[in-house]
Amino acid sequence: MLEAHKDIIKGREVVSDDWSVLRLDEGQTADHVEVHEGKIIVPLQVWLAQRATLAERAHIGVWLAPDEQASALKDDLDKFGVIAIDFPKFTDGRGYSIAFNLRKRLAYKGELRAIGDVLRDQLFSMHRVGFDAFATRQDRSIHDALKGLTVFSETYQASVDRELPLFRRVARDVPAEHIDLGAGI
Repeated sequence: MLEAHKDIIKGREVVSDDWSVLRLDEGQTADHVEVHEGKIIVPLQVWLAQRATLAERAHIGVWLAPDEQASALKDDLDKFGVIAIDFPKFTDGRGYSIAFNLRKRLAYKGELRAIGDVLRDQLFSMHRVGFDAFATRQDRSIHDALKGLTVFSETYQASVDRELPLFRRVARDVPAEHIDLGAGI
């Protein structure tokens, strides 16, 4: 089954989406499902089963389920126009770790998209770990969801979007002998 969103959030604006997401129907297998032409984001299992054929395409993406590892793509990252991470329930946070690993450990520089049960309240945190595109739930206003990227003006922790925690970014009147206090924490 192909899912298509009319609009997504990308680069902090609502844009038209020209990618479709392939989801396997019951009874379909990864090695026998037909992957139509065009900009298609396929499940990891389809990529692994049909890699030889799909790697030749100009426009191919892959999506990961929360129980899959980003390391499965480490040798193929340059082949994808987009990598998506599925959030089957908004309460399932494993996709945040997958995104962080893609950006920080595997140095993925391409589009990283959140798909599935993606809500406004998640966008700020998703952006912090490396997501730069969001296919929000279609039963909610995408323009309202866009506001979720700007709900906080400051962050305390280091992440993909900020390399240093707040205590390292703010200048304080601290005696020189205490400058490294807390280093390595």
